[in-house]
Amino acid sequence: MKIKITGKELKITEAIHDYVERKLDRIDKYFEEAEADVTLKTEKNEQIAEIYVTANGEKYRAVTEDKDMYASIDKDIDILEGQIRKAKTKKEKMMKDSSIKNMETQTDPIAEIRDEIVKTSYYEIKPMLPEDAVLKLKEKPSHNFLVFINIETGKVNAIHKLKDGKNYGLVEPEA
Repeated sequence: MKIKITGKELKITEAIHDYVERKLDRIDKYFEEAEADVTLKTEKNEQIAEIYVTANGEKYRAVTEDKDMYASIDKDIDILEGQIRKAKTKKEKMMKDSSIKNMETQTDPIAEIRDEIVKTSYYEIKPMLPEDAVLKLKEKPSHNFLVFINIETGKVNAIHKLKDGKNYGLVEPEA
């Protein structure tokens, strides 16, 4: 695993460097090739550890703060490991489901799947301004859209990323 450790207003000692490397071994076992970008910083009395892991085209991120830097690093590793396990389980389940679907379609060649709803997602719609919705969508880079209640109009709106990757579109109902 390639590891880059950066300290902001904090000197990275050999002990901290070794500790981070040793802890990231827990993450490394899940991937053949992975990169970790670790930023350690101090703000007032808090020690903040921020770890980004990139592997197999997937990105994982954890940020925690604690009075002790080592505790903050431990929390980040636990969070990342949970995210990775969840993603891996989800991917395995999808692979299993898709293989069952392939098997079913192979046994019945006449059956065709057209215009079928294959996934349902549930989420909470919160009242906010369109500008706040853009900020909320920026917090979640894996999401392409966000549905919300426009405070100004009281109607359900959707904000979505445009293909240029920089701008956003707003979908409003007429009348």
